[in-house]
Amino acid sequence: MRLSTRIALVAGTVVPVLLVASGWVLVTLVGKDLRAQADQRLAARAQSVAVAARGVLRATLHDRPRAEQARQRKLFTAALDVGVRLTGPGGTVMDGPQPTAPVPLPEAGTRPSTVRSQGQSWRVLAVPVNGGGPGARGMLWLFSPDTAREAQLGLVRRRVLTVALLAAPLAGGIGWLLAARAARPLRRLQQRAGGLDPHTGAARLEHTPTGITEVDDLARTLQTFLTRYDEQAARTVEALASARSFSAAASHELRTPLMSMQTNLDILEAFQDLDAADRAETVHDLRHEHARLLGLLVMLRALAQGDLVEAESFEVIDLAELADEAAADLRRRYPAAEVVVDSSPGLTLHGWRPGLRSMLDNLLTNALVHGRSAGTGAYAALSLRPADEDASPGIVLRVDDRGPGVPPRRREEVFRRFHRRPDSPGSGLGLTLVAQQAALHRAELRVLDGPEGQGARFQVTFPAGHPRQPALPAHRDWLADPADLDRPANPADREDRSAGPADRPQGFHKEHP
Repeated sequence: MRLSTRIALVAGTVVPVLLVASGWVLVTLVGKDLRAQADQRLAARAQSVAVAARGVLRATLHDRPRAEQARQRKLFTAALDVGVRLTGPGGTVMDGPQPTAPVPLPEAGTRPSTVRSQGQSWRVLAVPVNGGGPGARGMLWLFSPDTAREAQLGLVRRRVLTVALLAAPLAGGIGWLLAARAARPLRRLQQRAGGLDPHTGAARLEHTPTGITEVDDLARTLQTFLTRYDEQAARTVEALASARSFSAAASHELRTPLMSMQTNLDILEAFQDLDAADRAETVHDLRHEHARLLGLLVMLRALAQGDLVEAESFEVIDLAELADEAAADLRRRYPAAEVVVDSSPGLTLHGWRPGLRSMLDNLLTNALVHGRSAGTGAYAALSLRPADEDASPGIVLRVDDRGPGVPPRRREEVFRRFHRRPDSPGSGLGLTLVAQQAALHRAELRVLDGPEGQGARFQVTFPAGHPRQPALPAHRDWLADPADLDRPANPADREDRSAGPADRPQGFHKEHP
């Protein structure tokens, strides 16, 4: 049932009920007013009638029949349209409208009372009368019928009912017209909302304020809901893209180690009498490839988490404390390595704790594994300093090693996915994770020469402050196949894909065909 029809039915029902209730109150008030007028008329008439009644009693006391008759006519004339009954020593005289059946009459009083007889009601006023002597006392009653008052009240009741019956369809029609007009903005809003198609693009609800609070509030609620729907749809698309990229990257990169492991397993199965040295070498290769597989899966999982992390996961982090934890874990893994940490206290950053810890772990591990030269042991030096010492606000993170360094022409490609030296034991994703986290935290990542020209220095400069709602990169595709960069799965992303390099700060390390 339409809202306008419901309002019309309500109006057609409520308005007559209100009219009947108001009419009942009106009839009650009118009845009280009419009764008060009748009582005033009785009281006024009693003053003149009482004078004539005293004359009748005096005539009766002196036994003057003619005078008594004359006084009675005067009494009846003074009564006019009200009934009168006088009771005295000589009996009772009465005239005019009054109850015929014997009914109990009220005693003397200052106000009239009601007496009912044969289905009729009367207003009665009792007045004591003194004719001027001990034997000339009597009681005078004046009667006024309620017939006229009841007729007037009945007329008012009939008119109220008539108006209520006529008001029912009229109120329903007017209510329907007003409700239909008031619901017009709501119908327009429903048509706009019904015309949205999330399959053809982002769901956007255009609404012009109507001045109707409920409709405008509903429109804002729908706009908020659709915005959240778009955000969730985008997150779902990103999650699916990350899952596809994860499976594609894992399939591509795991193929070679799995084939190598299969070859070694075939060798162990085919040559049961393989000598101990060859068997040990084959088992060592299997363990090496197994460790590489595990490391690759861990790195791919970390990249997928970085692609899907949201701003709600960011918190205020003590970067110096996090660096100490990473260095302590590294020393346990590499007991013979020299790990030096030099940090200033109180350096806080609003960031993603797992991502920053992954950045520190990979920078330190890269320094120990790749940053060593012949005749030197594993060494990594981590420093944290406020960036204002370098005339730029923020925090500067540096990791130095004593290796051969990174040539300037190769300082960009070291961050590419799966880029590693032939003799590298890693997965080729450690520095990619570093670049990803630098992009997520809007930090500047550079590769420089180490102190005094020896080794390499990886420097990350974090911006000043820690906003509660960090601006994450608009496009995150660290797991995506480079060939898919220009083929977005979601048509709504095509506009974002066409953004320039400034809008894709992490794109510098991508592999390009």
